[in-house]
Formats: sequence, structure tokens, C-alpha cells
Amino acid sequence: VDMFICIVQCNSNLNITLKFLGCNPFAQTGRSKLQNTRASLNQQIIKQMRMRAGAENLLKATSNSKVKEMVLLELSYVNSNLQLLMSELEGLNSSVEVYQNNQDSANIPLIALGLKETKEVDFSTPFKDFILEHYSEDGKTFEDEIADFMDLRQACRTPSRSEAGVELLAKYYSHLPLIESRFFSPTRQTGIFFTWYDSFTGVPLCQQNLSLEKASILFNMAALYSQFGTRANRQTLTGLEEAVSSFQKAAGVLNNLKETFTHTPSYDMSPAMLSMLIRLMLAQAQECLFEKIALPGIRNQFYSLMKVAQEAAKVSEIYDQVHQCMIQTPVKDNVPFFWSTMSQIKTNHYRSMAHYFVASALLDHQLGPGDDEDKQEKTLSQVYDSLPEGCTALDILKNKDERQRIGKAHIRRAIFGHEEALRIYGLCKNTNNLEVLQEILKASHQRSVNKQSENENEEEFTDYLEAPKIISKTEHKAEMEFPAAAKVKVIDFFQRLGPQSVFSAKQRWTAPRTIRVRSDDRDLGFTLKGDSPVQVVSLDPLCAAAADGLKEGDYIVAVGDTECKWMSVSDMMRLLKDIDEEGIDIQVVSMMDNSTAMPTKSATFCGNLPKTYSMICLAYNEDDKNSKSRKVAKKSSFLSWGLKNKMKSASTLSLPTADKAGALPWNKPCPTFPSSSSYNNDSGLY
Repeated sequence: VDMFICIVQCNSNLNITLKFLGCNPFAQTGRSKLQNTRASLNQQIIKQMRMRAGAENLLKATSNSKVKEMVLLELSYVNSNLQLLMSELEGLNSSVEVYQNNQDSANIPLIALGLKETKEVDFSTPFKDFILEHYSEDGKTFEDEIADFMDLRQACRTPSRSEAGVELLAKYYSHLPLIESRFFSPTRQTGIFFTWYDSFTGVPLCQQNLSLEKASILFNMAALYSQFGTRANRQTLTGLEEAVSSFQKAAGVLNNLKETFTHTPSYDMSPAMLSMLIRLMLAQAQECLFEKIALPGIRNQFYSLMKVAQEAAKVSEIYDQVHQCMIQTPVKDNVPFFWSTMSQIKTNHYRSMAHYFVASALLDHQLGPGDDEDKQEKTLSQVYDSLPEGCTALDILKNKDERQRIGKAHIRRAIFGHEEALRIYGLCKNTNNLEVLQEILKASHQRSVNKQSENENEEEFTDYLEAPKIISKTEHKAEMEFPAAAKVKVIDFFQRLGPQSVFSAKQRWTAPRTIRVRSDDRDLGFTLKGDSPVQVVSLDPLCAAAADGLKEGDYIVAVGDTECKWMSVSDMMRLLKDIDEEGIDIQVVSMMDNSTAMPTKSATFCGNLPKTYSMICLAYNEDDKNSKSRKVAKKSSFLSWGLKNKMKSASTLSLPTADKAGALPWNKPCPTFPSSSSYNNDSGLY
């Protein structure tokens, strides 16, 4: 029994997220192990950065040549460690197999975003001090509200991969504006530091305002939706619809983040990176829409094949746009090489599929007497951007030799594209772990080779005609969708402080004053207005209340022992109507002038990343986080990461399936491409 009680107590301490539906951070699932590894790497990175900062300080301070030599050696060692840690972090961002559906072993893997990591924040002492100093109330009476808010934030560090997890993040996000209004004054610093780690570089960013906190929560909300999409079973219609919706919602949340927080000082939430991530989410949604079309099988008919060819070309076009975003500065310096490789592979793979379907339509079908000649001509004209010189769509349809010639050009182009996809696959070490991807690429390539063999004629001369470009077209375009679940109505934890229109951090007022109010022939000497709190107006300067210190414009916060901050005028009049000659004490506050000079804003900075990263967290000691007075070391310009130096033939056709059911350096150039078996000819469902 004692052991059971101990276990229950431990679980209640470790899993404080039960109240807010969070995940157990110690659960041994693949996803939780990945996040725990990410958190560990982030801590190691910040440790190495602190060592680097100390070494560079010593290098500037000393004039001893021997000491300088030792410090330079230490810096070289630290930089090497940072390179290794960054390589491990990139490997985590490339571990897409963790997020895939376990039952789905016949689809090309999709990319999910990992959750941003953050440090625990203790709001207790700062909030209680602020309540006492600013609101003139005992902060200890709000300990339960503070604890609830801290538990909610702690739960958001490990949200469940479900709609409940999204709702949890949305609930916390909705509370942040209320907390900001209550406790974050424009004229003073709270001493609360919010630290979040860049999901791509592991670089810590620390700020004292809530902008970073809000943006990071939105990023994690989008990350959860992307994980919903990769987890969906894409072998079913319901699963594909779920995947499409999830990726569209992820794109919508990321777009909201991009438009709302335009100057977030973090690479993973920079406008360029967010634009790329939005394109990536929409590309994966479009890919799932294509799979949805192909799921029941593709009819081996001229019009069906041409339609699917244009759909495949659309997927290829979108992935090509994603790849172009990934290779642009500054995105290419931080995006995992695996992501760029996957976008290239899919660009070539789906373009080759488009050429294969057009080739099948031309080689396997001839224009018969009963066919609609005008309809086929119109269809073929809409597929091509331009035709070979001296050739028209009707000539291709009517002339068997010309039809065969164009069809073979398409099949050669398909084979070339599949070979290119396989070549790119071999360039990235992280793709080598995805056996399903390799088998799908090989099966697609073999199917095109078989199609070429079926239409070969040894007596014919080799024709090097280039296949016309296929125009991309889709009937179901993926669009951004902002989820309704992201908008949650919440009740203010600290509503006992009073209406936010008056009792907020940006307003200043006097300490509560006690006024004795007496009735003179049922006349109090003043009138009231407003909803809540009630305000004193039309004050008679000769009345007893005015003599006792009541001023026009004062807010009544208490009558006797009754709190009145949320009372309306009618409720207040009911309290005051039966006042006798002895009177009753009321408490009032007076609004003060807010024209106080603004404090100097603390800029965020990291060397060689101007106004981008705050390294104030490097000087923040975890052991001193509960201290009321915290000294922060001066930020120095030597904290450099060296990033400026980086270069860094059947009745039905189906899609092929599998048979089974680079590091970013600190101070050296990063090449674009680091060095690094069975076929299914019948092709089951994709």
C-alpha cells in the first residue's frame, strides 16, 4: 500500500498536466523519446555556448601569448562540439518515420514539424509581488490562480497528439493576452524570462515580453496539426481526408503566425522560414489530394489518364516551388538537408508519373471511329503548353506513328525522372533509412521501363524527341484553413482583480482609500455611473463624503466588507440605499496620470545574428531562478556562431507501392549535397 501511495504521489508530481490533458513527459513513446532527446541537445548547445562565451572573454582580456594559444585550442574544441550537436539536431528533424502511421507502409513518408522546447517558468513570486505593489492586494490570496496558470503552461510543454492537445495550446494562447494585460506593464519589467529554443538550430532565445511566448505556442499548434497529417492512415479515404485537413490547418496557423508576429527574433519563425513551411504544408496537402484521387484506382481511359497526369504535374510543381524556397538564403542555412532532398525527390517522382500517364494514354489508346474527335483534341491541347514544331494535337491523335513517337518521348522522360529521383535519394544519408521510399521509387521506375519495353521496335531508329511540357492542373487545390479549435473562450484566472478595462497593468491608480458615506435626507451627495466598476460623478463639494476625501471620478471598489469591482450601478445603489445617519465605509481608488517615461527596452541579440537572438539566458543561472533579485550579465558582441562564414496494361491503373505492408557547420562551408528489391509491376494501390 505504501509503495502504491508513493507511485501515485510521484505520478501526481511528474504529471501535473492531468488537469489540463497534457502528456506524461516520461512516456516511452517514439515521439516523446524524440522530444526528450531534442530537449537534451538544446541544453548541451547552450552549455557549449556558455563555454564559448567564457573563452572569448578570456581571449579578449589576456595578453599572454601562451594563454591565447590555449584559449584558441579550447575554442576549436567547443566549435567542433557545436557542429556535432547541430548535426544531431538535424538528424532529429529528419526522423520522419517516428510520426508516420504504423499501418501505412505503402506511401511516401511526409514531413512533420517537431515541437519547440521551452524552459519552465516560475510566475509565483513576480506575480504576487506585482499584485501587492500594483493592485494593493495580498498576493498570497491568489496562490491558487497562479498555480493553475503555471500548471497550464507546464502541460503545454508536452501536449498530447490529439485534438485535446490543440485545445490545450489554444486555451493557454487565449489566456496570454489576459495575463499580459494584468501583469506586464509598459513602464516596468516583471523579471520573468521566457526562453524558447529554435527548432532547427537549437539556439536559445530569451525575452521578457509575451510576444515570443505567443508565437511559439502558435508554432507548436501548427506542429501538432502537421503530426496529425503524417499520422493519418493514407490507405483509407477517411485517413486521406484527415491528412488533407490537418496540413491545411497547419498552413493556416503558420500563416496567422507570420501575419501576426512579423518580427519574431527566431530563425524558425522568421518570415522566410514560415513562408517555406506554409508551402511545404500545402504541398503535402496537395499530395494527399492526389492520393485520394488515385486511391480507388485510375481507369485506363484516355480522359482519366490525362486528368491524373495533370494532377501529378500539379503536385510536382508545388514541390518544386517548395524546393526553390528551401535553397534561398537564409532558409538554406537552417533547413534540414533531408527536407530539401525529399522535396527534390517528390518533384522528380510526380513529374515522371505525369509523363508516364500521358505516355499510357497515347500508347495504349488509339482514336477510333466511335470516339469524340473534338473532345480528345481539346483534352490533348489543354495538357500541353506547346507542341513540337509542325505538329498539332489532331495530327498526334490521328497519325499512329506520330502518336507512338510522342508517347515514347514521354516514357523516356518518365524513366529519366525516376532515375534522377533515385540518384538524389542516394545522396542523403537520412533517406537511406526509408526503405519504403526506395521501394516505391524503384517500382515506379521499373513500371516505366516495362512500358518502354512493351513499345520497343528493334528496327526503328532511336528518336531523341523531347517530350512536351505537361501543364499542371487540379480540380481540388489545397488551401490554408485556420482551425476553429484555435479560438477558445476562457475565463480570466485573475478576474478577482476587477474589470480589465480599469484594473490592468497599464493603468495606475492610488491605493484604496476609506471614505465614510452618510445619508442626508436620502442624499449621498454624489451620483454613480458606469457598468463595473462604478464611478463617482456629480460630487457635491459640501457633502460629508467630499470632506472625507472623495473625489469626482473615483472608482468604488468596496462597500463595507463587500467587494464591488464587478458590480453595476443598480447593484451598488441597492447596497447604499439603506444607509443610516451613522453611515458606512466605502473604499475608492483614483486613476493616476500614465504619462511615465518608458523604460529602456532590452534588445535581443546574438553575435553575427544582429537583433535576432537573445543570449541573456546564457547569464541566467537555473539555481537562482527563484531569487527575487536576479543579476544579468551584460550581453556582449563576441557571442558569434560564425554563420556569416557559411556557404552553406489492365482495365485499371494504380500507383506503385512498396512490397512491405548533413549537418550544418558553425565555421565552415556547407555543400548543397553532402556525400553520403523487389519490384511490383502490377502496382497495387498507392
